[in-house]
Order: sequence, then structure tokens, then C-alpha cells
Amino acid sequence: MSYSNATDFTNPSTFILLGIPGLQEAHVWISIPFCAIYAIVILGNLTILFIVKTEPSLHEPMYYFLCILAITDLLLTTSTLPKMLSIFWFNSREISFSACLAQLYFVQCFSVIESGILAAMALDRYVAICHPLRHSTILTNPVLAKISLAVVLRSSVVVLPYPLLVRQWSYCRTNIISHSFCAHMAVVKLACGDTRVSSYYGLFVLFCMLGLDLVFIAISYMQILRAIFSLPTKEARFKTFWTCGSHLCAIVIFYIPTVFSALMYRFGQNFPLHVHVLIGSMYLLLSPMLNPIIYGVKTKQIWGRLLWLISQKQFKVFS
Repeated sequence: MSYSNATDFTNPSTFILLGIPGLQEAHVWISIPFCAIYAIVILGNLTILFIVKTEPSLHEPMYYFLCILAITDLLLTTSTLPKMLSIFWFNSREISFSACLAQLYFVQCFSVIESGILAAMALDRYVAICHPLRHSTILTNPVLAKISLAVVLRSSVVVLPYPLLVRQWSYCRTNIISHSFCAHMAVVKLACGDTRVSSYYGLFVLFCMLGLDLVFIAISYMQILRAIFSLPTKEARFKTFWTCGSHLCAIVIFYIPTVFSALMYRFGQNFPLHVHVLIGSMYLLLSPMLNPIIYGVKTKQIWGRLLWLISQKQFKVFS
């Protein structure tokens, strides 16, 4: 298929992904950190899942939510990174129209799921600190299952209009996507006619879904801080607040890049195109890569279990 910018079609059978525009000659070198990040994502999140499953002391609501977060991160990166690496390594730029819409859907869906799980984890921290004696009776396994199902269903339904709207547009300009994956706004900008409804709906999801999750998290932590400051000693306050440290780090590394990337697509026309693409790609990778590291280092049970597994393997090697 020609890579011309003046193709004449209404429903392209394929799109062409450029990778990192302007840096095509460096794709092989760019692939090295991306590949390393993908390896860390897979190894780190699978380790979290294995440790939580095999360590009885971690069979608690916070770590059940952490497992869902790890699965979401694995699926989010797997929906984009293999295709990105095939572009970098083999110049395999074509992606079918249906596959592009599926990738677009999964990227948005898993991002909203991650936001919902972070809000659910805030609820767990609130109950654990503000109502510690009722924690096990409030957040029972059936309640956890209902919360998790609600988060997944909400995300699946809310994101469904993304590909449905994209499918209905006519594409008479070009089939070349100046990105390394089928980002929502990168695809919408190729369409002819008035596509403001897609842009507005994207902003609605950003501010109403992710925004509501952030408001819920903020309210939860306001109550948590009230409970912490009511504790009698500085040591007790610090120890209690430390239990929220991993969750707070996960919130920061997810929401700041996500919101910045979404707003830059709409209002950051002065940024160079390769900066857009690199930031848009990295926001998908940053949280999945850092979450298992943060929880592994800051959670004593996970870190202790990991060290025990490493020592056991070393013992078997040298015995």
C-alpha cells in the first residue's frame, strides 16, 4: 500500500503507523529501552502475582486489588508494545482497521480500569485506617468481587463509544497515523468532517471518569489524614501513613502522565510531533513498570518473600 498523504478512501482497510516521527533512523536504538521496560513489566507484575498467591499473609483486600492492577498493567502493555517493537525492529507498520480500533479500545479501557482500581485501593486504605476493627467485615471477598466487577464493567461500557465513533467517520485525507500505536486522538485527527463529538467524549471520560476517581481518592485521603493526625504519637502517625506510601506513589505515576498526555494531544500544538509520541508512549509504560517496583520495595511482606525466593534458588544452585 502506498504511504501517500493523499489517498482517497472512506473506510481504509489498513492504517500505517509511523512509530516515532522524525526519529525513524533511530528506531533500533529506541527499541532497546522499550524492550527493557517490557521485560521489567512482565517480570515485575508476574512476580507480584506469584508472591501474593503463595504468601498467605498477603491474602488481603489491598493485595487482591494489587493483583488486578498487575493483570491490568500486563494487558495494557501487551496491547501496544509488541506492535511498537515490530515497527522498531522490522518496520512492520501496517495495522488493519479493525485491529487498530481494538487496540484503541483496549488502551483506553485498561487505563480506566487502572484508575478505578486505584480508587478501590483508596477505599481499602480508608477502611483499614479509619475503621480497622471492621475492615475484615466490611471488605469481604464477595464485596471485593463486586467492586472489581463494577470497575471492569464501568470501564468496558464507558470506553465502548470510542471505537464506535471512530468507525463511523470518513477517512478521506490519509491512512498514516503519526504515532507508534493507535492512540484515540491520533486516529480521530485523520477523519474528515466534524469530529468534535469524539474529542468532547474523550474529555468527558478524562474529567468525569478519571476525575471522579481522583475526587473519591482525595476524599478518602482527607479522612485518612484526619485519622492519622488524631493518633497520640509521631511514631504511630508515621507508621500508619507509611502504609499508604506505595498507593500514593502509584497514584502520582499514573494520573500525572495520563492527564498531561491527554491534554497535550488537544492543546499542545507547539510541542514537536516526536515529543507528543514519546510522551504518549511512555505514559502507557511508566505505571506498569514502576508499580511492581514500588510495591515490591515498600511492602515488607512482598520484599521479604522475594528475598526468600532468591535465597532459596541460590541455595539450590550451590547445593
